[in-house]
Amino acid sequence: MSNTILVGAQWGDEGKGKIIDFMTEQADIVARAQGGANAGHTVIVGKTQYILHLIPSGILRKRTTCVIGNGVVVDPIGLVEEIDGLLKAGIDPKGRLHVSDAAHMVFPFHKALDAAREALKGKNKIGTTMRGIGPAYGDKIDRVGLRMGSILNPKRFSEQLDQGIKRANAMLKALGAKPVSAKATRESVLKAARRLKPYVANTFQMLHEATAAKKRILFEGAQGTFLDIDHGTYPYVTSSNTTSGGMCTGSGIPPTMIDSVVGVAKAYTTRVGEGPMPSEDNVVGDLLHGMGREYGATTGRERRCGWFDAVTVRQAVMVNGITDLAVTNFDGLDTLPEVKVCVAYQVGSKRFDLQPTDLDVLARCKPVYETFPGWQKSTDKIRKWKDLPLNARRYGQALAKLTGTRLRFASVGPARSQTITL
Repeated sequence: MSNTILVGAQWGDEGKGKIIDFMTEQADIVARAQGGANAGHTVIVGKTQYILHLIPSGILRKRTTCVIGNGVVVDPIGLVEEIDGLLKAGIDPKGRLHVSDAAHMVFPFHKALDAAREALKGKNKIGTTMRGIGPAYGDKIDRVGLRMGSILNPKRFSEQLDQGIKRANAMLKALGAKPVSAKATRESVLKAARRLKPYVANTFQMLHEATAAKKRILFEGAQGTFLDIDHGTYPYVTSSNTTSGGMCTGSGIPPTMIDSVVGVAKAYTTRVGEGPMPSEDNVVGDLLHGMGREYGATTGRERRCGWFDAVTVRQAVMVNGITDLAVTNFDGLDTLPEVKVCVAYQVGSKRFDLQPTDLDVLARCKPVYETFPGWQKSTDKIRKWKDLPLNARRYGQALAKLTGTRLRFASVGPARSQTITL
């Protein structure tokens, strides 16, 4: 592995954290380039489960350097809590974790604005995680946001923070919502800022120097392709570019320095929040929820479930330039006598091999299925591809063929050891 981007090929929650953790064994640096604490990566090492929101999963490997890039919106209070959680687990990130001085910050008033705006939407709500991500990116685009480098000048930062609180409270008042406490906000944010000063760095320079030194960089994507602000099922999307292009702009590394793109997809499809999902099916949902699976790492919400949607993953392969596919959660389908794959959409007499951009059309799309025989054998203890049931191997290879890529990883459980390399 040299410079590799890892992205979600569905609507997020594909198991990226687990695959990233597995791949970091061969990485010198793991870099996060977009999103914020609205993402959640769950990694199980031995008997210990870690849920990371801002810090890259590579932090669990002692020799790996971790970078939070300029494209991420950082909740300073949340980041300190995450650091403290790692310290309690015996992992000290100091010296291995670096936060871009150009990354924008998320404050308590952003979360309040997020909740107020979502409440006003009523039945048209997006299904946001209420982590303040959209309002923070809005401030960035509006050119009034505060960047992590600001905390290196405490006096100026305090003044800018006061201005941000005043602006936000005026907007909250206009929305009919309760304003945030200026005093409490200042105290909590400034306390977190003091803790984070040693972590702030020019990560753009750091990554380019690492590339020149032939270091291996793994770019960790958050959310999934169809939550991308440009290429997702708009408006039911996040506020950043979750595709491979976003990894480049969010880190400062150009596309010419990227050697491969790994796309992660579940062996079925899930989604959290609102918006169309053509292959949604209660048969899959009832099965997985009955197993205690498919609840959001960030929100705890029950995920919507359906059969594998080759239309979406095919499009994700095209948008991201995916060279290799990692399919997770094979074991979730172990008990089924047959497994379906959505290979196209149908609206009346018209067939779609890619997602229609018009959301009203997408909402009317009916899945066209191909059916594959199930394997009805437990796979969670299998560690080699050749030892998987024949029907499971055929299914995995069919998914790669239907989406126009090659299968590289197969996951049969949440633990690091339950990852099979082809």
